[in-house]
Amino acid sequence: MAPLTTGAIQAILREFSQQRAGRGRYGGAPAGITATGGIISDYEESGTYYRAHIFTSSGFFTVNSAAPGETVDYLVVGGGGGGGAGVAGGAGAGGFLTSTNRPVSATSYTITIGGGGVGGVNNAAGTQGGNTILVGIATAGGGGYGATQNSGALNAPGSPFAPGIMGSGGGGSGGTNSITAAGLAGPSTYGSSNPGGTGALNNSAGGGGGAGGAGTPGPGGKTGGPGSSNVYAYGPTNPQTYAGGGGGGGAPPNAPGGSGGPGGGGAGGAAPSNPGTPGTFATGGGGGGSGGSLCCSFLWGPGGNGGSGIVVVRYQIGQLTATAKATGGAISYVGGKTIHTFVSSGPFTVTDPTLTSVDYLVVAGGGAGGGPGGVGGGGGAGGFRSSDPGTPSPLRGSPLPVSPGPYSITVGAGGSKPPSNAKGNKGSQSIFSTITSEGGGGGGLNLTSPFCPGDPGGSGGGACGAGGFGNAPGGTGNFPPTSPPQGSDGGLSPGNDAAAAGGGGACATGGVGNVPTGGAGGSGATASISGSSDTYAGGGGGAGRPDYGGSGGSGGSGGGGNGAGPASATSGTMSTGGGGGGSGGSGGSGIVIIAYPS
Repeated sequence: MAPLTTGAIQAILREFSQQRAGRGRYGGAPAGITATGGIISDYEESGTYYRAHIFTSSGFFTVNSAAPGETVDYLVVGGGGGGGAGVAGGAGAGGFLTSTNRPVSATSYTITIGGGGVGGVNNAAGTQGGNTILVGIATAGGGGYGATQNSGALNAPGSPFAPGIMGSGGGGSGGTNSITAAGLAGPSTYGSSNPGGTGALNNSAGGGGGAGGAGTPGPGGKTGGPGSSNVYAYGPTNPQTYAGGGGGGGAPPNAPGGSGGPGGGGAGGAAPSNPGTPGTFATGGGGGGSGGSLCCSFLWGPGGNGGSGIVVVRYQIGQLTATAKATGGAISYVGGKTIHTFVSSGPFTVTDPTLTSVDYLVVAGGGAGGGPGGVGGGGGAGGFRSSDPGTPSPLRGSPLPVSPGPYSITVGAGGSKPPSNAKGNKGSQSIFSTITSEGGGGGGLNLTSPFCPGDPGGSGGGACGAGGFGNAPGGTGNFPPTSPPQGSDGGLSPGNDAAAAGGGGACATGGVGNVPTGGAGGSGATASISGSSDTYAGGGGGAGRPDYGGSGGSGGSGGGGNGAGPASATSGTMSTGGGGGGSGGSGGSGIVIIAYPS
């Protein structure tokens, strides 16, 4: 047998490498990773094929099998901080962590997504964002909160600011602490380490730090620091920017607020008294600080809430099983269908003229529950509109005609947690072409009669409890009307001594407020458009009467949050459109999914 040439040896090595990744010409079961969890995104990068698992809410990345030596790449972003109130600093972005070639084994990895910090009210600083944790692998710290002009000496860890008479420093981004903690495999960090900008004496506040740079000090720009770009979720043709800092608030009498940093940072509010803009969900963006005025701090608008964090885990796969006929979102191939999933706004562009119609799921952001300080009704679920065959027929519409070209996709944010003694905030619309789903209605609050009824929306918010005003109605669902209907009414409250009612869900009216337990949120609706049967658009549970031994109502199936009782209210689940629990729960963000035969 003749000796092998150098070229032949190189060819064999190339074939071995491709065979290991499942791309060799000899077939056979590919080595590699099989896993479940999150939203799936398959793509090519320079001849290598990847599968990404995207987590916008807490869950599990479960490795079912992994050949020896197999590794993953990951992105972990903490929740952004909340902006301050009143000539206030923009908040810092959540910590931003990436790594390549991290070994994994066949086990289930718990993922906790850090929530955004809450914006301050009435001349108060915001709160720090929550940590995002990929257990056993990495922890990204929450962003520092935005200072207000009369706050203390230091902000969140790693995030100093300089107090001033009419200007406050921005909250910094996640701290620089290097840790080796129990449950972590080797050193980890709390993420990006850029400080917020300092406030200027008698002038505008500083911007929050971002993953890619420091916040700008006031006066002048007071913009949030820029975030950092990453391709792990959608591939090199659709990079995403994360962890932008929040903009600082403007000084009186009429200075503008600073812009938020690219990567989801919220803008600062202009003077006088305009609120800060929230950071974008699933980016870790910091909330914007609010603008101040020369009078009356209790009139100052609130700071913006921080954006929640995100986790993306990717690994190599052998090949793609089909070719998409459109671009946009996270693309996966399941059961002979191509699926585009949008958890944030962006374009859907039809590239193949043979694609003439698609199925859709369009869920709006859920409404927030009535605010702390009273017995708040549950938030209504975001409007639910679907043509998917897995959706119950009374709610199922017809497939949508499409033609080559772009379609704008809007994914609605959930209603932000209201300040104490205020009604719940409404969720935002989700839109695909001619399909618009309305945000869920906010839950009512019992402090004054006009605030007690729930608000209308895709599904209506639940009525307050213990109002002393007689029967209080829930908010009207399916408002504005669509056919098939997009949601249900919020629950009612029978008045004195009753707990609050649940918000409406896609399939059911919110539960009535009882004595002493809050009404349950209305149940959501199912769809199998993602390749598995999932439930969306559950209503938030109403707050209970803990003074009578009552508990909060449970959230409706499909991401609804639980109402407050002895335990705190919980928020609607991200990317489900679930309503927030009464007396403190934020609404869950919406989602848009588009599917067609491969």
